[in-house]
Amino acid sequence: MTTESSPVLITRAAMADLPTKFGHFQIIVYLDAEQKEQIALTCGDLNGSEPVLTRLHSECLTGDVFGSHRCDCGEQLAAALNAIQQAGRGVLLYLRQEGRGIGLVNKIRAYALQQQGLDTIDANRALGLPIDTRDYGVAAAILRDLGVHTVRLLTNNPAKITGLEECGITVSERVPLQIPANVYNALYLLAKQLRMGHLLDSRMLL
Repeated sequence: MTTESSPVLITRAAMADLPTKFGHFQIIVYLDAEQKEQIALTCGDLNGSEPVLTRLHSECLTGDVFGSHRCDCGEQLAAALNAIQQAGRGVLLYLRQEGRGIGLVNKIRAYALQQQGLDTIDANRALGLPIDTRDYGVAAAILRDLGVHTVRLLTNNPAKITGLEECGITVSERVPLQIPANVYNALYLLAKQLRMGHLLDSRMLL
C-alpha cells in the first residue's frame, strides 16, 4: 500500500474549463506512473485552511455512462457533483479503478455469476480475484498537487478514509452519500454493508 513516505508520482497533462449540467468545473487530467489518465474536477477556490469537500469516485462504465441499476455508482457520481456545486468549493477525483480494481472484463464476468445467485464478494472469489484492490495513493498525490491536505470526504466506505489518511491526507469529516436501493442492486448494497463494512443507512435498502 502506498504511504506518505512512498509518494506516488503524477504529472499534470492537460486542463480546461468544463461547464456541465451540474455546474461549472475545471477539469485536470493527470498521468500516473503507469500512464493511466486520472481526472480531477474542481470547483471554487481550494486555497485556505478549511477542509475541502471531496469525492473519490472509482470509474464505473456501466453505472456512470450507461445508467446501470446493478450498482449505485452513477447516482453517487451525480449526487457528489451536485453537492460540490452547492458547497461552491470542492474536488471530485475520477479514478481509473473499474470494478474495485479488477477491470471491466472481470466485472462483467462477476455480474454473470451474480445472476446465478452469488453476491459481489463471492463472485469475485469464484473468479479467483480479490474483493477490492483499490489504492488511494494516486488520489492523495493529486490532492496534494491541488493544494488540498484536509478533506470532508463524501463516502460510505471507511476504507477510503483509512487509505487517504495513510497517505498523509487528513479526513476531518465523513459526509454520507446515501442512494436508495432498487430491485436490481439491493442485494449488492446489502453485501457491501454486511460484508465490506460500508456505512449504509438501512432505511435506504429494500
